[in-house]
Amino acid sequence: MSDTTAGLRVRPARPDEFALIGDLIVAAYRSVGSDHPEYEPTLRDVAGRAATCDVLVAEVAGDVVGTATFVPPGGEMSEVDDSGAAMIRMLAVDVAMRGHGAGEALVRECLARAVACGAARVRLHTEPQMHAAHRLYERLGFVRDPAFDFTPVPEVNLLAYVHHLGVAAA
Repeated sequence: MSDTTAGLRVRPARPDEFALIGDLIVAAYRSVGSDHPEYEPTLRDVAGRAATCDVLVAEVAGDVVGTATFVPPGGEMSEVDDSGAAMIRMLAVDVAMRGHGAGEALVRECLARAVACGAARVRLHTEPQMHAAHRLYERLGFVRDPAFDFTPVPEVNLLAYVHHLGVAAA
C-alpha cells in the first residue's frame, strides 16, 4: 500500500467495491471512445480478477477514483507470452478525477509490485485513442513495443508498451 500527495492513496480493492470498480472501468473506457459491449462482462468481472491478481484502487477521502489490475509474471491474466513480465490491466480513472494523479499513483504502485516480485519488465496494452494514457506511460518510462501489439476482437487494436525495470521512472 502506498500514500501519495493530496490525500490520494492506493490500496487493494475490497470485495464490497467490486461492482463500483466495474462501473468505473466501463464508464472510463466509454469516455475515451472505447465502447465494446462484448468486452464489458470482462471489465465488470472484478471478483474474477481479484482471485488471481492484485486489483488496486486509488481513493481520495474514502471515494474510489481509479483502479488498475496488477498481473504478476506468468499470471493467468497475462496477455503476453513473456515469463519475465508483469502486466498492468484495466487501468481506469473516474472522468471527474483525471489529471489529479490517480492514474500515475496506480502505475507507480504496479511498478513497485513488479520490482518486489522480481519481474524484469512491466507490459500493458492500450487503445490508440487513449492519448492521455500514452503520455502518462511514456513519462513514467514505458516505450512502445509494436511486436506485442494485437487485436483481441475485431475492430479493437491494442498498442503495446513496455517498461524495463532497470530504467528508473521519472
